[in-house]
Amino acid sequence: MAIRDIRKVGDPVLRMKAKEVKKITDKTKNLIQDMFDTMYDAPGAGLAAPQVGVSQQIIVIDVDGDSFELINPVIIEQRGTQIGEEGCLSIPGERYLVNRADWVKVKGLNAEGQVVEVIGEAMLARALQHEIDHLNGVLFTDKIYHKKE
Repeated sequence: MAIRDIRKVGDPVLRMKAKEVKKITDKTKNLIQDMFDTMYDAPGAGLAAPQVGVSQQIIVIDVDGDSFELINPVIIEQRGTQIGEEGCLSIPGERYLVNRADWVKVKGLNAEGQVVEVIGEAMLARALQHEIDHLNGVLFTDKIYHKKE
């Protein structure tokens, strides 16, 4: 497929709430493949459609060799907390501590339109939350952890 340009901080698409995908088409499937190609080329552990300039609720993830796409993903459960370092392909060179849930259950659609649930712990939970934030115009730098003295 194709490697797309990754939008950088300051691009307005990164601050927009992405549109829900109403119908999965061949164009949707091609976008998902391009997103995987772009993520692997970068390289990264996740990528959201707004990061390639497309305001649609689509994310791709690859954590520890477990790769999948989610369309219209929603966090339906979360538990615990973890504070860890994050970076972002749209904010190159920046890394900060972010407080996230340690366990999440996410519901969405796969590329075939089937409802799927993904349970993530630790790094996978972090990646899911990070990418879903992108769909809501939220960047990880909005959530930098500040230790209370």
